[in-house]
Amino acid sequence: MVSIEPVIIDEHMFVASTVRLPKTTLLTVSNDRGYIMCGALDVGLLNSKLKDRGIIAGRAVGVRTIEQLLDAPLESVTLAARELGITPGTKGREALLKMI
Repeated sequence: MVSIEPVIIDEHMFVASTVRLPKTTLLTVSNDRGYIMCGALDVGLLNSKLKDRGIIAGRAVGVRTIEQLLDAPLESVTLAARELGITPGTKGREALLKMI
C-alpha cells in the first residue's frame, strides 16, 4: 500500500510518502528542494555516483513512522545537504526547514 499526505512544519508544506513493502516500509518527507528518508536511502551512492546532481537528502535509521522520521536525528546526509548546514544529528524537522 502507498499513502501520501501533507505535513505542515512551521506553516511550510511537505509531502510524506509511505510505501509498505514485504517486511519493510519506505518513508520519505520531501519538498521541491530535498527530502529525508528512512534507512533505505543510500547516501553513499548519492554522494559518489550521483554527486553531480547535488541531491539534498538525509537518512534516519530505526524509524517506522513518519512522525518518528520527523523527530529522529539524521544518521547521514548528502554533501549538498551539508552545504545548507544539515549535518548528522540534525533532527528531521529541522533539516526539512533548512530545505526551504
